[in-house]
Amino acid sequence: MKRRKLLMIPGPIEFEPEVMTAVGMATTSHVAPDFIESFGNALAMMREVWLAPTGQPFIMAGSGTLAMDVAGANLVEPGDRALVISTGYFGDRYAELLRRYGAEVTLMKAPTGDVVRPEAVEAELKRSSYRLMTFTHVDTSTAVRVDPEPLGALGEKYGVITVLDGVCSVAGEEIKQDEWKIDVVLTASQKAVGVPPGLALLVASPRAMEVWKNRKTPVGSYYSDWTHWLPVMKAYEERRPAYFGTPAVNLVCGLEVSLRLILGEGMEARFRRHRQRGSEFREAMRDLGLRMIPVSEEVCANTLSAPFYPEGVKGSDFMRAIGSSDVILAGGLLPGIKDTYFRAGHMGSVTEGDILTTVAAVRGALSACGYRK
Repeated sequence: MKRRKLLMIPGPIEFEPEVMTAVGMATTSHVAPDFIESFGNALAMMREVWLAPTGQPFIMAGSGTLAMDVAGANLVEPGDRALVISTGYFGDRYAELLRRYGAEVTLMKAPTGDVVRPEAVEAELKRSSYRLMTFTHVDTSTAVRVDPEPLGALGEKYGVITVLDGVCSVAGEEIKQDEWKIDVVLTASQKAVGVPPGLALLVASPRAMEVWKNRKTPVGSYYSDWTHWLPVMKAYEERRPAYFGTPAVNLVCGLEVSLRLILGEGMEARFRRHRQRGSEFREAMRDLGLRMIPVSEEVCANTLSAPFYPEGVKGSDFMRAIGSSDVILAGGLLPGIKDTYFRAGHMGSVTEGDILTTVAAVRGALSACGYRK
C-alpha cells in the first residue's frame, strides 16, 4: 500500500496522533459533563498559549475568516475609522471585511515582501484618529512576518484597539498578548494550534471587551455577536452547561489535547523550535538558488516559506512534479505573482525529518523541471 503523503502546506498541517484520536472518539453531547470539562480546560489553556492571563477566550465553530469577522463585527460601528496594515492578501481582505460593517478604512500596504515600518504607522496615527487597527502577524500569501510588539505599543499610546490576525502564527511565532498590549489575537485551529479545520479561536483583552460593551449600535452579525457567545464561554469555564449554537464537539476535544501538548513543550521552547525549523528550510532553499518573497531574513515567517521559482522553471511544471512526490506543497496565492512562487508550511508538530523530506522533494521537482544548481 502506498504510504500517505506528507502535508507541508500552510494549513491544514500534520496533526499529532493524540489529537486525531480525540477528534475520532464517539461524539458526546455538547452539555455532557465530560465535554463541559474539556471545553472549560481548553478555554483556560488558551490564555496560557496566547500569554494573555487577563484575556477573554472564545471558541466558535468556523474558520479563521470567521475569527476575523468576529473581531470586526463586535468592535466596529458604522462610521468608525479603521487602519489596516497589509502585507498581502489577508491584510487586504481585512480591509474589505471591515468596510462591510461600515468602517471608514485606511489601508497601508507594504511593498510585496516587506512590512510597513512602525514609524510610518505612528505618523498616520498622529495624523488621524482611529478606533481600530489591524495587522497580520504572518500573511499566508507572502510569508512576511510583522513584529507585533511595537504596533501593540502604538495602539495603547494612541488609544486604538489593536487586532492581530494570528491565523498563521499563534502557537508558532512568538506572541505575548498581554505584555505587548494587543487587544485581540485571533487564529484558526488548522495551523500551528494543531487541530483539524473547523474552529475559530480568539482572545480579547479587557479593553476590547469594554469597547464592545459600550457600543451604541447592535452588532451587525447575529452569529458573531459576543452578546450570544460570552455567556456560553463563561458558563463552560464555570463548568455549567450553556447553549447558543452547537459547538464542534469533537474538534473542541482535540483542541484540549493539542493545547495540553503545546504547553507541555513550553511556549519559549516552541517558539525556538519554529525559528529553527523555519531557518533550516530557508537555508536549504537558498542553497538550491531560490529567493524568498520576504525581502530580508528579519521579516521572514517561521511558520511557512514562500520561495520564488528559479529562472526557467514554470510553476505549473513544478507543481505537477511535486504532485508525483511524497510531499504536498501549495502554489502561490498573491494576485499578480501567484504563478511565480510556491509555499511550504513548517509549523505545529513539524520535525527536522519533515524538513529534510520536503527539501528533497523540492530538489527532485526542480530537477524534473530541468533546473540544475
